[in-house]
Parts: sequence; C-alpha cells; structure tokens
Amino acid sequence: MSDAIDTQTLKRKLADAGVKYAIASYVDIHGISKGKFVPIAHLGQMMEGSELYTGAALDGVPQDISDDEVAAMPDADGVAICPWNRQLAWFPGNLYLNGEPFEACSRNIFRRQLQMAAEMGYRFNLGIETEFFLFRDTGDGGFAPVSDRDTAGKPCYDPRAMMDNLAIMDELVEAMNELGWDVYSFDHEDANGQFETDFRYADGLTMADRFVFFRMMANEIARKHGAFASFMPKPFADRTGSGAHYNMSLADRSTGENLFEPRGDDAHACGISRLAYHFIAGVLKHAGAISAVIAPTVNSYKRLVRQGSMSGSTWAPVFQCFGSNNRTNMIRIPGVGGRIECRAADIACNPYLGSAMMLAAGLEGIREQLDAGAPHHENMYNYSDAEIAGLGIDYLPRNLGEAVEAFEADPLSRAVFGDAMFDSFVAYKRGEWESYQNHVSTWEVERYLKMF
Repeated sequence: MSDAIDTQTLKRKLADAGVKYAIASYVDIHGISKGKFVPIAHLGQMMEGSELYTGAALDGVPQDISDDEVAAMPDADGVAICPWNRQLAWFPGNLYLNGEPFEACSRNIFRRQLQMAAEMGYRFNLGIETEFFLFRDTGDGGFAPVSDRDTAGKPCYDPRAMMDNLAIMDELVEAMNELGWDVYSFDHEDANGQFETDFRYADGLTMADRFVFFRMMANEIARKHGAFASFMPKPFADRTGSGAHYNMSLADRSTGENLFEPRGDDAHACGISRLAYHFIAGVLKHAGAISAVIAPTVNSYKRLVRQGSMSGSTWAPVFQCFGSNNRTNMIRIPGVGGRIECRAADIACNPYLGSAMMLAAGLEGIREQLDAGAPHHENMYNYSDAEIAGLGIDYLPRNLGEAVEAFEADPLSRAVFGDAMFDSFVAYKRGEWESYQNHVSTWEVERYLKMF
C-alpha cells in the first residue's frame, strides 16, 4: 500500500482500534512468522519497506552474512489485529532485495505460481484443515493433555475432553471469527489432546497467510491458559498425527465459477470435472517431491504409515493414488465434490512452499492433459506390498531422506523454488535427516545397551 492517503487511513483506523505496534512479518523455511515491531506512528515507513533483515540469521533463508539485507514489504490486505493482544497488528509480507522481489522468499515463491495460474485464467482456492495438540507441561519435564480425563483409547469426538479444553478452544474460535474466518465446526480428534478447527476456504494466498497466523495465535491463546499448542505432526507413537489437509479447487478468474465442478465431463463419477482429474494427475506425478515440502520433518513420516494408532487406523495416506470419499488415498475427493483434498500434508508444513509445489504440479497436469488413471474406492491399507506393486502404484516417501532425494531429483522443484531456495532447502533438510540418523535414541539404548 504505497499510496500515502491509504496508508494514513490505515494508520488512523489501527490507532482508533487501540493498536500501538505493527509487526512487519515474513516467514523462514519452516513457515514460522518472523518480524520486527514498529510503533504505529512509523507505519508509513514500514509499509514502504523500512524494516530490514539479515537473512543469514534465519533457518533456510539463503543469504551470507556479507549479503545486503532483505526488506519486508507488508501486504495491507492481510493485516490482522491480534485478538489476544489488540495493541498488536500483524502484517504478512514479501521479502525484497535491492528493490526487487527476493527470489527465495516463501511468499514470493507461492505468488509466482499464483501468477502462472492467473495467466491461464484460474484463481486457486484453498482450505486447510488445522489439526494440532493442546498440552500442559508436567513436573517431570514431560507433557500431557490439558485434561486428566483425556485418556480414552478412542477419544475422537469426545465431548468430555472437549469441554475440559473449551476455555482455550472457545477463545481460539472466537478469535478466528473476529478475524472473519467463519469457523463452521471444531472437534476433539483421534489422539489424546488433539483438536481440529475447520473454517471457510479462501484464495490461496489468504489461506496461507491465515495458516501462518493461526499457529502463532493458537500458541499465544493456549499460553494464557497455562498450556501450549503443539504442531509436531506425531507426538505419540500409538496415536494419530496432525494433518493439514489441503482442500483445493480452481475458479474462473473472471466469473468465480468453480471449474472443478463437473459439467458432464466426470469420467469416473467422483464428483469432479475433467480439469480436476488433470490437476490430480500432475500432483501424483510429482508426489515424491511434493512430500518433502508438505511433510517436511523427520517426525512427519511417522504419521504417514499404515499402522500406529489404537483406533485401528492412522487415517494418513501411504500411497500415490486418488479416489472418492476414501481417506486411504493421497488425494481424496470428498463426497460433496467440486474440490480435491491432499491428505499427505501435515501441520508442520510451510503453507506457501507446499501450496506452490501443489499448484505448480496441478497446472502442469492441466497443460499436459495428464491422465490420473482409475480412482480407488477401496481401503488401500488392505493391500499387500505385492498387490500394490501389481496395481502399478508407488509408495509415498517413507522417511525424510527419501523425500529429499525425490525433491532434489524432480526438475519441478528447482523450477518452483528457484536456484537459491532449492539449494538451501535441500541442504537444510538433508542436514536435518543426517542429524536424526546420527542421534542415539532412548529406544536404541534400552534395546541394545545390555542386549549382548
């Protein structure tokens, strides 16, 4: 917002609302919000990029300490007055370097793909389901669910555990609705201490901004109640993990019409259009590389397994396939149709990078008219490895090391990320995997220390 009058109007509006400080934010490689606090009197300078940052001080921002600083250019359209502290206003932003968009900025990477979609006549609509845990610290240095009643073997949809956490959840939902997100349901999920909020979809950039803000907001609100929010994908080995399912569709830029709605072109009777099947085919073609970005941690791949939950299912995909209202596929087509859902994404992802990879792959599928193959309506967990191979279906990467290898080998990754961010991501994630491999765990000590 470079127009001085508009900036002055915004400053006056924020000041009238009691805002004292604005946060010029952007994200690191993890999608974690970073930024400086600026007194509201200096909002005009902030909106023009006055706040400079040393990229080398952050994880995965590809700069040397000798490089020029990057500037945060706030996006006024995404401003949010922080509901837990209304003296603060948060602005998502794009990084610039020497007056030009910084190629390795996560938000800029996503914006480049959104522009490609726009040039093809599309608007990318996105809804992300936010699953997370609410825990309290315990005296022994560990953690536990907030409620001492939250111990059921199958706690999904448990109203008692929800009521014990309602003070936190109510404040969180009220905050989301104050921001205009339109929460339409929330529930206790399948693991002890695990919750989900579902709110209305938006254009892709708005949803990614909201996802980043949500993680910060949930933690700040939980802390007010003596708890903390965890976005670790799978904190318990015998419980389900936290996904961040991407619900996607393309709309006509001119009319807003949902182009994933079938109009006599639903070849597989799944409730989507031919365009949507091509989009799916592109995502499946690049599923391995995409996995490294939407399931970005060592812990992510302990969620993407067939077994590992006392409820009888992990509810997470293992295979590179799609189907109708079937939660064992990577890509699910919900019963209401008109959209597709990627279930491999988890709550630790950087939403800008994950969405950029997903959108780029889908657009390639459309441009090249790729064939997604036949849908799978059956429980894919029931197939043996040999049967899966016979069906010609590939597994998703089984650990972060495999995922990074797939990401590095796929030309789409460098095309989407650009050289600097591609190299930085591969180096960072390979280092993370090697560090994990070299770590001696408690499991190993207990099993082997006195075994022989």
